[in-house]
Amino acid sequence: MKIGYLMNSYPMTSTTFIRREIESLESLGIEIKRYAVRHWSEELVDELDIAEQSQTQYLLTNNAFGLLKAFFIVLFANATGLFHALILWRKVCKNAGGITIKHIAYLLQATYFYRQSRRDGIQHVHTHFATNATTVAMLAREMGGVSYSFTSHGPDEFVDPQFISMALKIHHAAFVVAISNFCRAQLIRFSNPTYLDKIIIVHCGLNVDEFIPNYDFNNDNQNLICVGRLCPQKGQLLIPQALALLKPDFPHLKIHLIGDGESRNALEEEIIKYHVADLIELHGWKANLEVRKMISECRSFLLPSFAEGLPVVIMESLALGRPVISTYIAGIPELVDKKCGWLVPAGSVEDISNAIREALTATPAQLSAMGREGHARVAQEHNLKLISQQLYSKFLSINPS
Repeated sequence: MKIGYLMNSYPMTSTTFIRREIESLESLGIEIKRYAVRHWSEELVDELDIAEQSQTQYLLTNNAFGLLKAFFIVLFANATGLFHALILWRKVCKNAGGITIKHIAYLLQATYFYRQSRRDGIQHVHTHFATNATTVAMLAREMGGVSYSFTSHGPDEFVDPQFISMALKIHHAAFVVAISNFCRAQLIRFSNPTYLDKIIIVHCGLNVDEFIPNYDFNNDNQNLICVGRLCPQKGQLLIPQALALLKPDFPHLKIHLIGDGESRNALEEEIIKYHVADLIELHGWKANLEVRKMISECRSFLLPSFAEGLPVVIMESLALGRPVISTYIAGIPELVDKKCGWLVPAGSVEDISNAIREALTATPAQLSAMGREGHARVAQEHNLKLISQQLYSKFLSINPS
């Protein structure tokens, strides 16, 4: 069976979980062709991501002539299919408030993908996130192309589901994957209860064997780590104020932030404002193996997000035997509780500070027990070997050839 994976920007530093999913499915014998709308605008730092980029075919990047050519070929060779796609496209535009340049680009990309996927012998296409790549897959299907499915993560997809035509995408999909119970509930709410069986839960997963847990803790280690894009949704701007409350009692506390993004300047201003430059280190993006090493050597992982799906980096931290401090939002409470970490109300500086304090004052035995519990949960619920079998079976049920 030959499957296409269609993404928006790919690979990205934050899409390692998609690469792992593809590799795991390939190990089961599925042939997978990678497609993406565009290159990621930032520099890749991981060698495996750099290699993945060379295997990916791009619809939009450096392909203006190819898009126009594909549109006119489909116009003359498959006018009926294009007409059906145009009817659906108008609905998509109406849901978004009118026709824009982006929507014209989606239609052109769909004609290109329709032709390219046929030439490549693709039997089904899967996308991640119910945004533009899923729009392209849906329009290509309406032209007479292959069936599609998509994995929904949130939180951005849930901000304005009407704007991105979520209900239409669920209706036309062969099936839809939700990464958590919370996510599935949102998708049902945004579409129709009759799609209860169409929307399935398949967790994001890890190659658990690659994550060697470290259950050793000592009281001198006061290093915490936060990994993720520096953006408002991740809540990193609250960290300096929380540290200011802790600094008098924990002068050797250090928070390591890995990642970069639009909030970096604002974060640096907050660090200066609260006089905690000695307690925070900004590392920028790092390769996956280096990130794992840093997580396994810290006392606890910290992610004070306002909006999330179910972050893979939380799974990675638990798999490495590190307790997690995060927030009561979306799918996070389905994995993290007091047995393996601390959950706090999103946006509460005082509660973030108190959770960090508890992590710093917990005994090595308590932290070790939490680490073991977290690793066991990931091994049971987020084992990529088991998860890829779920996806493999689902793909095979659509096209058993």
